[in-house]
Amino acid sequence: MITHRELFLRHVAQTSESPLGLEIESAKGVYLYTPSGQRIFDLISGVSVSNVGHSNPAVLEAVNQQLQKYMHLMVYGDVIQAPQVKLAQLLVAQLPDNLQNVYFVNSGSEAVEGAMKLAKRYTGRHGIISFVNAYHGSTQGALSVMGNEEPKRAYRPLLPGVKHINFNSLEELNQITEDTACVIIEPIQGEAGILVSTEEFLTALRDRCTKMGALLIFDEIQSGMGRTGKLFAFQRLGVIPDILLTAKAFGGGLPLGAFVSSTEIMRALTANPPLGHITTFGGHPVSCAAGLASLKIILEQNLMADISIKEQLFRSLLLKHPKVKAIRSYGLFMAVELGSFDDVLRFTKMGVEFGYLTDWFLFCDTAFRISPPLTITNDEIINVCGIIVEALNRL
Repeated sequence: MITHRELFLRHVAQTSESPLGLEIESAKGVYLYTPSGQRIFDLISGVSVSNVGHSNPAVLEAVNQQLQKYMHLMVYGDVIQAPQVKLAQLLVAQLPDNLQNVYFVNSGSEAVEGAMKLAKRYTGRHGIISFVNAYHGSTQGALSVMGNEEPKRAYRPLLPGVKHINFNSLEELNQITEDTACVIIEPIQGEAGILVSTEEFLTALRDRCTKMGALLIFDEIQSGMGRTGKLFAFQRLGVIPDILLTAKAFGGGLPLGAFVSSTEIMRALTANPPLGHITTFGGHPVSCAAGLASLKIILEQNLMADISIKEQLFRSLLLKHPKVKAIRSYGLFMAVELGSFDDVLRFTKMGVEFGYLTDWFLFCDTAFRISPPLTITNDEIINVCGIIVEALNRL
């Protein structure tokens, strides 16, 4: 009989020449389970997606209840759907007054695309500033603002009018001019290996955008939904954007993204032309039901309260190992620096044997990722760090 692995390699399009190929039959909490019953500790949450843990009962119940009512009805924006309305209401209740209008989409890449279109439409400009080693997605518009040339070289020409400046460089902010429609930045650069913007830099960036009339876009697709100890990292960093991007954990495990702005700015998509941005499945009611349940869990169970304690526990248990050169972290958003891609590659592959799942960062292959579900307990952290140490000893 043909195995799932053989069918996977034969019929499912691959993104690399050597996929991990780990078959998972079920998942619960912080664990993944193979068909043979092996337990795998999930250190990456589907890349910062499963913030409330796998198979969370409240999320499953919300999805089931919505399935009994309806699924897709109409393209986004024409029909009032309670899951969308309730999720938007709860989300903006946690945000500053200028972030009160939500446009639901399917994914992070589409949130980036919609935000860039919105900025161009609202300002009447076309220039875009992004940052070296930024990651914003893989569609052609999102790829254009990616801050690393290697992944996009084969797909040029891309969007014109995009400039990349160095992260945390005050001197280069003068490249933001009256021709700039928007500046898009990850307040914490994820795929660069968890690089945090300084308060001085973000404040200067905010001031420069305001002075030049450019919109400031914060991409919090990875860092959002409680991962840093606040719902969004900007709420710790003290600078407010004009447009906020969210996805990944926003859908509670289902596909969902959004760009959030003021009603005034968002209104630019309604006319000249109408349907300035449109999506068939954006804000799918089942995804919104899951997202609403997930957000309620984060808020009502106060999952953010002890994020810093969990962060420090990871650091205390791993930093003492001689193979660990450094740990860059902001909440449960962590890069463990080994200083060698060979070591990271071996450590990652050893996860199948030792019972953990991790990976490296797209633009920092000398560190491995730790971004577990926020529901992880201190005992589970101690347990998995013991496993990590055993694997590091093998290196």
